[in-house]
Amino acid sequence: MNRNYKKLVALMLCSGLLLTACGGGNNAKESNSSNGGTNSAAKTTATPADVLESKAKISWLNILQTPTPPTNTVLDKIEEATNTEIEFSWIPDASKEERINTSLASNSLADIVTLTILDNSSVRNALKAGMFWEVSPYLDEFPNLAKISQDTRTSASIGGKLYGVPFQKPLARNGVVIRKDWLDKLGLQVPKTTDELMEIAKAFTEKDPDGNGKKDTTGFMDRSDLIYGAFKTLGSYFGTPNIWSVDDTGKMTPEFDTDSYIKTMDYMKALYDGGYINQDFAVTAKTDQQQNFAQGKAGIYVGALFDSKNLLNLAKGIQDNMDLVMVNNITSTGNEADRAIWSANNGIGGLLSFPKSEVKDENELRRILKFINDLMNEEVYALMTYGIQDVHYTIDADQAVTIKDTNLWKQEVQPFAGSRPLELGFTIHDADPLKVEAEKLIKENADYAVLNPAYSLESETFSTQGSELQKIVTDATYKYILGKINVEEYKAEIEKWKKSGGSKVISEYEAAYKG
Repeated sequence: MNRNYKKLVALMLCSGLLLTACGGGNNAKESNSSNGGTNSAAKTTATPADVLESKAKISWLNILQTPTPPTNTVLDKIEEATNTEIEFSWIPDASKEERINTSLASNSLADIVTLTILDNSSVRNALKAGMFWEVSPYLDEFPNLAKISQDTRTSASIGGKLYGVPFQKPLARNGVVIRKDWLDKLGLQVPKTTDELMEIAKAFTEKDPDGNGKKDTTGFMDRSDLIYGAFKTLGSYFGTPNIWSVDDTGKMTPEFDTDSYIKTMDYMKALYDGGYINQDFAVTAKTDQQQNFAQGKAGIYVGALFDSKNLLNLAKGIQDNMDLVMVNNITSTGNEADRAIWSANNGIGGLLSFPKSEVKDENELRRILKFINDLMNEEVYALMTYGIQDVHYTIDADQAVTIKDTNLWKQEVQPFAGSRPLELGFTIHDADPLKVEAEKLIKENADYAVLNPAYSLESETFSTQGSELQKIVTDATYKYILGKINVEEYKAEIEKWKKSGGSKVISEYEAAYKG
């Protein structure tokens, strides 16, 4: 376990995330999702042993992140493997917050509800109000659920109670993806410091790395996202805390009120002023960012390391000579001891929660928990990740998978991928070399992951004013990077944040931390 995790795990705050993908669609089993609800599971008063062995009808309110739901092809196999009949009702990702709020307010739920955005006040209040089962007493009855570490259970808890099965994600997925063919053409080495990365960005902008004789490339291709874009990962390289830091006296400091945050803004400002980053990054969507990179408009991408495979796939037929290298060991000092990378949600991807209005007693809860447990078996993980062998993929003697038809996989398998309770520790794996390398580097990142020490703490002010307060910081950060305000004006905005409620957030977190 990494050094930060041991120290901070007991403090973490459950953050929200909505589970992605869903099932049921086209021909898949589904219910009317106009009100976001479904019929609850068939009820029983049988003994626990009978319940666990019986076929169960389970409804699942889930989030759809793909254009269309899957057909029954894979769903039938999942049902067979788990001895269930699954009825999905999905919510489009674009309207997830509104629809989840409506479902909670109207109590139009399902046996399983996929919850993310747990920092949403409606979601958080529903959890704290006892609308959902507290599952800690039951997890150890099931072999896969029993393996969920105490650290993870603590991280995913709210007020010391675990209101669902946590989605277990890698601790830290982010890093830098660079055009290696451009590095080679310009005689440059893979960077290990932020200064070297800056020099590469400059060279990619000024030295015609694609050799077309035109000044049509830049260093970084970024997007309008201070978290999952370049900014937060670069911040780790400068030693910025992950949202909050806490000292030995219990004093809490927000990341944006630190010198390292200002250094990160200075770095981004230098990229912007030099033209070494796309000048419209503050308004660029992720899809446009990836398309622009794939079209050869830039040579540095900062984000999830596994995005490298998608970038290369997007470049086929456009930049067929593209060669990528992934980097996860950059620091601002050049010292290995300073390596750090922020952890998204402290490795918790959300909760599979079970409303008491639908799941009436412990027997019903146990049967649904067995279903979640079964989703964590290798067989079902393979179905939800790769599909059906010889239909969607082939597999070699080393359990390495090659997708046969990407379009078919996207239609029939991909919508399930985001609903996997566990994404780590399976034998079956992707055969793609970039994906293999990305998974290796992501696993290595865990040793340097920086966690959020406020992850399990409660602040009433943050619950009610968090979005409004964050807007002050986000706006000030962009204005500084774009040269619209200076450092003193930036600091004045942080004081505004404190006077608008931020100081109360700090005090409430400090009180919760102390205890």
